[in-house]
Amino acid sequence: MSTRAVFFDAGETLVHPHPSFPDLFARVLADEGHPVEPALIRDGLRVVFDGFARAAEAGDRWTTSAERSRAFWLSVYRAFLARVGVDDGTGLPERLYAEFTDLANYRAFDDVVPVLTRLRDAGLALGLISNFEEWLERLLEQLALTPFFAVRVISGIEGLEKPDPRIFQLALDRAGVAAAEAVYVGDNPMFDTEPAEALGMRGVLIDRRGRFPDFSGTRLSTLADLPAAIGLGD
Repeated sequence: MSTRAVFFDAGETLVHPHPSFPDLFARVLADEGHPVEPALIRDGLRVVFDGFARAAEAGDRWTTSAERSRAFWLSVYRAFLARVGVDDGTGLPERLYAEFTDLANYRAFDDVVPVLTRLRDAGLALGLISNFEEWLERLLEQLALTPFFAVRVISGIEGLEKPDPRIFQLALDRAGVAAAEAVYVGDNPMFDTEPAEALGMRGVLIDRRGRFPDFSGTRLSTLADLPAAIGLGD
């Protein structure tokens, strides 16, 4: 079947903390008198990925309420602070949570709008499937991305989280396309490409930070390469 729809993850695929998670994290620590190099934060990003994996394995749908989200992220920030040798008893986890839930601290990647425009103009339906709190809707509005996505399936609203296949199927049903007619683009094999492909979608990994050099499927370092990767050519 030919491609009729392209669905996207949100965090680190379309949008990101500005200028990056490590840089924003390091800035907050520096403001509180704890200078830590962003590179050290970057080296510890596995803390976040491991937190996602543990939550998924436990069935802990952490995005589905403000209380669960806060508890999840505070635990991640405490683990991060322990890793870089900073005392977490000074209110730093709470300060970090406030910064990373502030919409003003997010941007869309530079390649996002040109590529979404290209895909839309080619007649493809566009959708969003994201593990994210409900405030992603407000962030998309702020970044002028909402008009691109007729279908937006956000875990914090729907009560389902990737890699649960039901969240992908819900998006396919709302878009009115079969799995074999859809592409899914995300930044994590476990939560994005693997469950999408298990359902029959085509998975594309966007690996902006070079975290998965051994990935065997379609792997892109920039979204600008996506149209060609799915057969749109120039």
